[in-house]
Amino acid sequence: MAAPLDLTPAGDPADVVEQIRGWLAGPDDVRLVVATSGSTGAPKRVALRRRAVLASVEASARRLGATGPWVLALPPTYVAGIQVIVRSLVAGHEPVLLERDGWPEAEGWFVSLVPTQLGRLLDDESAVAALGRAHTVLLGGGPIDPALRARAGAAGVRVMATYGAAETAGGCVYDGLPLDGVAVAVGEGGRIRIGGPTLFEEYVDEPALTAETLVDGWYRTSDAGRLDEDGRLQVLGRVDDVVVSGGVNVPAVAVAARLREHPDVAAAEVLGVPDEEWGNRVVAFVVGGAASDELRDWVAEAYPRAWAPRQVVRLDAIPLLPNGKPDRQALRGLA
Repeated sequence: MAAPLDLTPAGDPADVVEQIRGWLAGPDDVRLVVATSGSTGAPKRVALRRRAVLASVEASARRLGATGPWVLALPPTYVAGIQVIVRSLVAGHEPVLLERDGWPEAEGWFVSLVPTQLGRLLDDESAVAALGRAHTVLLGGGPIDPALRARAGAAGVRVMATYGAAETAGGCVYDGLPLDGVAVAVGEGGRIRIGGPTLFEEYVDEPALTAETLVDGWYRTSDAGRLDEDGRLQVLGRVDDVVVSGGVNVPAVAVAARLREHPDVAAAEVLGVPDEEWGNRVVAFVVGGAASDELRDWVAEAYPRAWAPRQVVRLDAIPLLPNGKPDRQALRGLA
């Protein structure tokens, strides 16, 4: 087997563009190896065939209804950034490197962002004007608060929410609906499974994990979800985001979303932390000035009192990984 293109997380954007360009033009048997974000532990090395990456690119273009230049505003060696580069090159355009080139003056381009980025950009008038010139802003990498999407819409920014992973060659569900050729199922315990031509081949040097995760042609994600009456996928959070505390199942994602609705909370994440008395205690990590008891009461107004966080950790900012996702390991250390 030919040596893979193994992208390191510290890759320079311009260098990565050239590596990807060469990979697209090179032998078909050269795999692309991408590191996962490591948001819940050690990163895994995901091997992708070129046909899987291109299947994702083609299906994305069909769903968006257009192609054009893409702006690279994400780390270039994670799957979302890689796909920005590939989509742009396949469409015949050089990727726009945001840090070097700035926002395009033309209209009709595309960009992928994470919610944290979009929230900050919406506070910048010049960035809002630029995003208004984009054809579509793909938004993924974590839960998307309805209020954030409403702000974007009110500012004239067209947003499409995506769900996917390195193991699916990036986003494969757009606004709750799978891309053409992608299959989505919800199994026991609400675990989301994904099938189709965009799936990865293996975790490099981890055959046991590969066999556990790729089962009968399906990728078993670590996420829980449900399909609504229209067949749209609703992602409820990670399977392990359900914190069993004192014998009660507490969905951490729902509690975090409720905390973010508080007028004095700028950002919030919720995790379960091992506890001798409760088995796990629900811990809220909050940016904002609301008192702990006030936040517990706020949660209890909408959900059972047992869902209210037993501990509130106040932060100046939520620690983030390079790809913009919350650093869950760092948060647990703060508890």
